[in-house]
Amino acid sequence: MVPRYSRPQMAALWTPEARYSIWFEIEAHATEALAALGVVPRAAADALWRWWATKPPIDVAAIDAIEAVTKHDVIAFLTWVAEQVGEEARFMHQGMTSSDVLDTALAVQLARAADLLIADVDGLLSALKARAREHKHTPTIGRSHGIHAEPVTFGLKLAGFHAEFQRARARLIAARAEIATCAISGAVGTFANVDPRVEAHVAEKLGLTVEPVSTQVIPRDRHAMFFATLGVVASSLERLAVEVRHLQRTEVLEAEEYFSPGQKGSSAMPHKRNPVLTENLTGLARMVRGYVTPALENVALWHERDISHSSVERYIAPDACITLDFALARATGVVEKLVVYPERMRRNLDRMGGLVHSQRVLLALTQAGLSREESYALVQRNAMKVWESDGALSLLALLQADPQVSAALSPAELDALFDLDYHFKHVDTVFARVFGAA
Repeated sequence: MVPRYSRPQMAALWTPEARYSIWFEIEAHATEALAALGVVPRAAADALWRWWATKPPIDVAAIDAIEAVTKHDVIAFLTWVAEQVGEEARFMHQGMTSSDVLDTALAVQLARAADLLIADVDGLLSALKARAREHKHTPTIGRSHGIHAEPVTFGLKLAGFHAEFQRARARLIAARAEIATCAISGAVGTFANVDPRVEAHVAEKLGLTVEPVSTQVIPRDRHAMFFATLGVVASSLERLAVEVRHLQRTEVLEAEEYFSPGQKGSSAMPHKRNPVLTENLTGLARMVRGYVTPALENVALWHERDISHSSVERYIAPDACITLDFALARATGVVEKLVVYPERMRRNLDRMGGLVHSQRVLLALTQAGLSREESYALVQRNAMKVWESDGALSLLALLQADPQVSAALSPAELDALFDLDYHFKHVDTVFARVFGAA
């Protein structure tokens, strides 16, 4: 966890205090269920909850000191709790194994982290929706291979990102549902020493579902899917970031990150206004994706369990969630404050002498009776002259002067093919698909 890229609410989920609090709740709910089944005295559960009601501070240093001797984190925690609660605490953990606590607690943390990430995506969706509507009819050039292709609107660009993050939201909801499972099944998962009703009770209290077969651990395909989902969301963030970075290039400059008063772009060059936020998003996305492969490798544990996954998850669970949380919030800020230059967009759109209308001419020539091959050759030979002039020549003028083209299409017909609004006639249709009927 890097404080520079952490936000308080998400980071708080991964503190030792938060983890131990969840551990206690698991143990206390389990003891409560065992008491209801007559396995342990009711007084044992009451004693645990009575102590917890005093909101006792969790002494992480004391637990660490016990673990230094026991070399076992769950035993160290149970020992510390027993020291606080007294004799009744001996009934904690009846029939349970360490993984029952560790895996269920991790499920709680990941589910809560997912809730925060979903809320983050909602914030980004709101920002994208507002800016997309603002620029619904702002003409700009669409690019393929980084080369001018045909006109689009800037609102359509943003609508595409909105649709992508709608999918991201749905994936996070599915990943949350898949990870939010509880395992209180004892050694090797047979429930030999703990009744399945205990598991059901704990699951209900913590907002989880029961794991159908836990083998002593919750199967790690669930975790792999969770972290893979975070990786996909991060990749979508990077796509958004790369778009902004390209648009901010000096030669393009159709949009740029907000540059605040007093901000400095370079220690050497006072004129610089760099896309540092979106470059940062690209780097953060790389980190989140970097946690996916270890999660995939955790799936293949030995037999009913081993702990090769444990050290991995102590790294990747907090880091992936905290990093993506920060990145989503940063992306939302970038979109909300993005400075857009419609005039520059229009200037770039027009700078190549009308080449962006070449397909319409091609299609019109085919409809006028020429073969597609002949039509393509006629348009291309004129378009290449414009290209080689770096837009100094006009495609429309060249086509009107070409006898083979003018034999098929009148000057007025050719002129009509260069109408920019033609390309935007279905913008409302696309917006309705993304945002619903307005």
